[in-house]
Amino acid sequence: MRRVAIVDAGPLVAALDRREIHHAACVEVLRRPDLDLVIPALVVAEVAHFADARHGPVAEAAFVRGLAGLHVVAPDPDDWMQIADLVARYADLRLGATDASIAVLADRLGADLVITLDRRHFEAIRTPPGRSLALLPDPAQGRRTNEDLAAYAYVGSARSTIDRFVKPLDTGYPRPRMACQAP
Repeated sequence: MRRVAIVDAGPLVAALDRREIHHAACVEVLRRPDLDLVIPALVVAEVAHFADARHGPVAEAAFVRGLAGLHVVAPDPDDWMQIADLVARYADLRLGATDASIAVLADRLGADLVITLDRRHFEAIRTPPGRSLALLPDPAQGRRTNEDLAAYAYVGSARSTIDRFVKPLDTGYPRPRMACQAP
């Protein structure tokens, strides 16, 4: 049986760049055939911003193209009050609207799994009715190396559509140099 997993920005950003320390572990979990990935629209905005800032507009466009066929969900009109309530409730954590939207969406979909690197927030918060969330990737497994990932066997139809944006961006785009940086 497939399980719904809400995807946070961190794993998507890590999946975009093979030089990121969590790249391999994030790609592995995002490709799991037993998970139905749901990407909140606010997360898409964050990742698109980071893709452009770190790798330029070509990378951002590749990321956005890769979203075709993936399940991207915007907050419902009724979600905004719950998002605001969570931001206020966890003000000491500086939770933010994007992370609060993940908890609200998880509650709306009846999901209890979040793919995130942000354990500080997601281990502390609860959904609006008070449920805790399970988190992947599991830090107890340790960091996967890119060699581990290459050895991981994928079977044709079991490969996730996540490859649509991981593969085009996983080519080591040079990070754009800021105008104030030395060459």
